[in-house]
Amino acid sequence: MTKILLVEDNEDNWDMLSRRLTRKGFEVVLAHDGAAGVDTARREQPDLILMDMSLPVMDGWEATRQLKADPELQQTPVIALTAHAMASDREKAIAAGCDDYDTKPIELPRLLSKIAQLLER
Repeated sequence: MTKILLVEDNEDNWDMLSRRLTRKGFEVVLAHDGAAGVDTARREQPDLILMDMSLPVMDGWEATRQLKADPELQQTPVIALTAHAMASDREKAIAAGCDDYDTKPIELPRLLSKIAQLLER
C-alpha cells in the first residue's frame, strides 16, 4: 500500500484529506507541524509527502529543504499545498525542493492526478 505523509496543521483539512485519501487506497500518516513532518518522514519513509507550506514550529519551506537535504528522503516526492495561488508561490515551492504544487481548497481529482504522476517516476 502506498504511504502518504500529510503534513497539515488545520484539523478540518487533515481530517477531510486523510479520509478521502484512505478511501482511495492510500495509507495516510499525519504530522501537524513542519518539525514533526521531518521527524515522521525519517521514521515512516513515506512514498510521497503532501506538505502544507504555512505550518507552526517549522514552515513547509524549511521542512522541505531539510527533507531534500536528507540522502534517505531526497528522492521522496513532495507536493506543496498552499492557499497562495500566485505564480511566484509555485516558483518558491519548486525552489525549496517541492516536486509539484497544488492550491487550497484541494480539488481531489487534480491532486490525485499529481500524486499518480509523481509516484510513476
